[in-house]
Amino acid sequence: MIISLLQSNPLSLNRDRNLNDLDTLINSGNGADIYILPEMFNTGFCTDPKLAFETVEGKTVTWMRDRANRYNAAFAGSLAVKENGSYFNRFCFVFPDGKLESYDKRHLFSYSGEDKHYTKGEIRKVIEFRDMRILPQICYDLRFPVFSRNYDSYDLAIYVGSWPLSRREVWDILLRARAIENQCYIAAVNRVGKDLYGEYSGGSCLIDPYGNDLAHCRDNKVEMISASIDKEAIYSFRLKFPVLSDADQYTIKQDK
Repeated sequence: MIISLLQSNPLSLNRDRNLNDLDTLINSGNGADIYILPEMFNTGFCTDPKLAFETVEGKTVTWMRDRANRYNAAFAGSLAVKENGSYFNRFCFVFPDGKLESYDKRHLFSYSGEDKHYTKGEIRKVIEFRDMRILPQICYDLRFPVFSRNYDSYDLAIYVGSWPLSRREVWDILLRARAIENQCYIAAVNRVGKDLYGEYSGGSCLIDPYGNDLAHCRDNKVEMISASIDKEAIYSFRLKFPVLSDADQYTIKQDK
């Protein structure tokens, strides 16, 4: 499976410009099975959802559906969504046939006040696509390993973020920790540039279950990189070194 990471610089609340910039990045590549976009890739991170929200039938998800169909690939990233009177930071995973699966951010970033305006998700989600089991996560979720603990329920975890330069070392360390402890691939996409909340240097990368980089975007650069992952390599590693089967047992509410 080929994964493409789109490290972009979303301009605040400039939906049309941001989607056009992503089209330019996509056109610079040679195709992939999954294209991964940053947190709130269409508007930039925004703690006031009234300024940034859409519905899942809005312009951004329509754009994702069109591109997924055009490139015969899945598109994944988060955006502010309004549903039944509540706002969610929602990870949308769009299949080539237009099917949408989603995950609502569980750990809202209280330091910025995100928790005061958005409703947190209650259910962990695993998405199956092209024989790969995928765990979607959003930014601050990275700091909470219990929620992402793997009992051989997924093969790839995707982290989309707006993670600031001031805490960049934490991003780098925790991504490797999540890959190693869960014996999985990690695909992580962070933004670059500046906004009202801070400065961002990127750090988008694809990491193997040993904690090694398979691909890594250059710091402070808008670019797309691609690399392949191998499901059989994971299973061989888990069989040889059975960390997951030796793990402590506990239960997390999970979508079936």
